[in-house]
Amino acid sequence: MSTTVSYTHLYSFTESAFKKMGCSDADATLATKVLLSADLRGIDSHGVARLSGYVRLWEAGRINSTAKPSIVHETPSTAVVDGDAGLGLVVAPYAMQVAIDKAKNVGTGWVSVKNSNHFGIAGYHAMMALDNDMIGIAMTNASALVAPTFSVERMLGTNPIAVAIPAGRQPPFVADMATTTAANGKLEILQRKNAEAPLGWVQEKDGTPTTDATALKQQGALLPLGSDREHGSHKGYALGSIVDIFSAVLSGGSYGPWAPPFPAYVPMPENMPGKGLGHFFGAMRIDAFRPAAEFKEHMDNWIGRFREATPAAGHERVLIPGDPEREAEHERMSTGIPIVAPVVKDLVETAKKLGIDSSIFHS
Repeated sequence: MSTTVSYTHLYSFTESAFKKMGCSDADATLATKVLLSADLRGIDSHGVARLSGYVRLWEAGRINSTAKPSIVHETPSTAVVDGDAGLGLVVAPYAMQVAIDKAKNVGTGWVSVKNSNHFGIAGYHAMMALDNDMIGIAMTNASALVAPTFSVERMLGTNPIAVAIPAGRQPPFVADMATTTAANGKLEILQRKNAEAPLGWVQEKDGTPTTDATALKQQGALLPLGSDREHGSHKGYALGSIVDIFSAVLSGGSYGPWAPPFPAYVPMPENMPGKGLGHFFGAMRIDAFRPAAEFKEHMDNWIGRFREATPAAGHERVLIPGDPEREAEHERMSTGIPIVAPVVKDLVETAKKLGIDSSIFHS
């Protein structure tokens, strides 16, 4: 059971919530745009369903709603940004813009961030580079919920990587993925539906594979991309580790099992080695490598040929990374965003707490 809400109405509601948290008009607008980009693109686990979590973090004093991100170290092509404990939804676009500006000047820009919070979907930030004829890269570490291969201890986050590459006539190539078999938000969606998880997503606290979508609440763990050693989980483990190191060890954020947990009720880890969550961003000017028009012509050729690949039995077509999200965005901008009943209930309670109108969920 779900309620469909127009993007415009959901935007106004979400923006009001961020303003009630003390965000400036500009920050509330930006945070809303970033957050709802997930709902538009069909990534429901990272959109408005997360709003109450941000509110709880703010109530717990872990989000600074009036933060002023700043560059604390830089070279012509690199920078470290301190997010001032702000909303990652605001800190990340600031840092990505720094990377883009550096790329404009010297060809590439690389920015590592510390002292931030959950930044929504990585794809939004990587895609900021597209309008500048640049390739964008975004990644972040996250709450430790993932057991490395052969471990039962939760040491890494879902640690996503996104890469956005411009094309010409074709839509851009946009890969946005967790380095786990499934993101935690997908488990949360299954929990709301009282459904089981596919085998290979999670393990019990003793390391036994399970289909229990509530396994994390019983001290279980998410599994790296690949699920187990025989299916390549060591590769997912390595990818998640790279994201953790680039995002937090490089910037001075808290890494590994010390990454700040997203749920406000979970105690902060002891002896944290850095400040807040970390992110990492890259921007590469196409014409630092070859003429942009020439590159985009060949990207069109690349994409076109892959679209023409012969589909396997039972499948109508071969997809390009970014196709499902782009199609969802087109549809949802027109027909509205479906929100499942447990999330509606959560948002109504959040609205009551903040003193804002929640009538859009009752129409």
